[in-house]
Amino acid sequence: MGGLTALHLLEIWERGITQAPVARALSLLRAACTEMTAAQLAALTIGQRDARLLALREALFGTDMEAITLCPACGQRMELSLSTRELLTANDTSAPQETALTIRGYDLRLRAPSSQDLLTIAHETPSTAGREWILRRCLLSASERNAPVEFDLLPPEVVETAVQKIAEIDPLADIQMSIVCQSCRHVWKATFDIVSFLWSEIDAWARRVLVEVHTLASAYGWCERDILELSPSRRQIYLDMVGA
Repeated sequence: MGGLTALHLLEIWERGITQAPVARALSLLRAACTEMTAAQLAALTIGQRDARLLALREALFGTDMEAITLCPACGQRMELSLSTRELLTANDTSAPQETALTIRGYDLRLRAPSSQDLLTIAHETPSTAGREWILRRCLLSASERNAPVEFDLLPPEVVETAVQKIAEIDPLADIQMSIVCQSCRHVWKATFDIVSFLWSEIDAWARRVLVEVHTLASAYGWCERDILELSPSRRQIYLDMVGA
């Protein structure tokens, strides 16, 4: 995974402001995973994609992550400590990304969804289509007593079980955290989404860096590129000298 310069990361951030989350994730990976084509990155399963985003987050900001959540029962604000290393270790992305199962006499073959699936669904289906449309794309085959069965003829309970199975194929695609409220002891599960988490960090970093560029450009007349090429420590020394 190649390194990203401050200038390059700012350019990605600027493009990403108007992009949907899936497109943002792919923009980040295209810049960081230069050994892969755009099509190869889009074809990664969501878990494989998010593993690379976790590695990118580690390269940019370190392994430790701090998140904020609110207790759904009492509204207590809680701080959560996460680790990119622990998340990557606990979720195996090298496991087979296809599976076969039998549900109520129906034999199904499924694969894990990819970013390309999500992009296609977003463009071709209504926002209310939900998980059923993901299953439509990820269902490789369905049969009953060796006779092929069309998706629309599958019973609802078979569809629901198959949707749940897709999540099991690709565990890193749906990271669930068990949380206990320190105030009321309420227990619940929360989803950790590396795409939105990393983007919020990049957004905060970019806005902070732009303020630093403005301050130093105003004080010294330097151009943006020259300021961004300074290491963060040298940039801070100059900011200290101008009283920022």
